[in-house]
Amino acid sequence: MMQAHHTPITDSLLDAAGTSIERLPMLPIIFDRAARVFADTMRQRAASPVYVSVSYVGNERIGDVLDANEANALAAVVYTPEWDTRLLIGFDRDFIFSMMEVMFGADGTEPPVDDERAFSNIETRVSRSLFADAIKCLEDAFKSISDITLKFERIESRMDFAVIGRRNNTAVVGRLLLQAIGRGGEMFVVIPHNALTPLRQNLTQVVSGEGNNRDKKWTQQFQAEIQRTNVKLDAVLEERSISLDELSDLKVGDVLQLQATPRSKVTLRCNNQSLFACTMGQADGSYCLKVEDSIHQKEDILDDILSR
Repeated sequence: MMQAHHTPITDSLLDAAGTSIERLPMLPIIFDRAARVFADTMRQRAASPVYVSVSYVGNERIGDVLDANEANALAAVVYTPEWDTRLLIGFDRDFIFSMMEVMFGADGTEPPVDDERAFSNIETRVSRSLFADAIKCLEDAFKSISDITLKFERIESRMDFAVIGRRNNTAVVGRLLLQAIGRGGEMFVVIPHNALTPLRQNLTQVVSGEGNNRDKKWTQQFQAEIQRTNVKLDAVLEERSISLDELSDLKVGDVLQLQATPRSKVTLRCNNQSLFACTMGQADGSYCLKVEDSIHQKEDILDDILSR
């Protein structure tokens, strides 16, 4: 007599509810935050700029993910006691080779590594360090909805051994694209649906401020660099229009009559954007300007300059 196969009740409920990413809007935000934090971490470890972005968040069968990365990736099996389940974090071959080059000082002038060999001991050891960084970033990314602890268990190079659930079970898969020194690579995160069951209510509602959340440290650094940028200022005493014919007739020695006087307002400009109205004076034998009025709101000035 054949025994009927029983699907866990949690899987049935998830399938019935239609676990689409659109129904869990916080998930893409969490992966986006993880990408930003991971990129910032990599910038501190690499000599060349490293960029990480989310290229995909969706549902896939666990077995399909493993098959697609067989013999082409290293995967870390991670356990979270709060969810009592295991996740998978993986780096594909291009990701590992690119990070090896960046971390050891390559500048991209050499051709990329194109080798199907097994990963060396040093590549595995460096990947283990990178997995630790990725785990910490994923923990931080989930903090807004759940405090979790991710515990590294082991690294697998054979995907058959990277077991975190039945191969036909569906999981949320996030793919993060790495770009550095003209190279690319992919990190993937696999989270079984049963791990997200207790969090479904939190994942369906965007936490206030998270839709456009920014990495504060990176924002402050970016702002500091922008504020140190040199810009050219123009002081305009008067403007007048002439015809092209008049312009073509101008020659050395001609005098252009202006309506401006020493008491006329001078417009201070940057990139053809009027910023301040000034009065002109003299100090120590040189002309000088005194700012009298703001033409644009102060908070709009930087945006006006940078948009050009």
